[in-house]
Amino acid sequence: MAWPAAATDGSPPAPAFTLTSRAGKPVSLADLKGQVVMINFWASWCGPCRQEFPALDEMYKKYKPMGFEMVGINVESEKADAEKFLGATPVSFPILFDPDNKVSGTYGVSAMPTTFLVDRQGRLRWQHRAYKAGDEAAVHRADPRDAPGKVMKPARLALAALFSSPRAAARASSPG
Repeated sequence: MAWPAAATDGSPPAPAFTLTSRAGKPVSLADLKGQVVMINFWASWCGPCRQEFPALDEMYKKYKPMGFEMVGINVESEKADAEKFLGATPVSFPILFDPDNKVSGTYGVSAMPTTFLVDRQGRLRWQHRAYKAGDEAAVHRADPRDAPGKVMKPARLALAALFSSPRAAARASSPG
């Protein structure tokens, strides 16, 4: 997959999108700029998605007061399948629908689930494909100095560093 032109720190800008929410309203990535955004692509037939959703919801509730937003993007053509899944595995974060897979295609999604982290400036900072229990712990403990400016997998970028004050974020991203 070819990412868009890189941002000044080497991290590419996240591809723009607008999708419909469960409430039937359009939601765009641009609406969320200035927040740290986790984008999770999922499907109802995906067993690991079912396992991951409670951990994602816990993360969403923990970090939302710090300027964190999460969107779950369902990639199925039938919304009813997603609604049935959500009835059994409810979450509090917004769910959007990509029934024609245009957005998931733009992001190069080839496995379920696939998750991206977008920083406050709208740059892609992290990506992770698939899920196994414990993967979320890497997000909490990772150090952003490991590979500055790279889209990384597995998780090597801490949410906490993205939420820091500008001064703390500058210290966290400086070498050494």
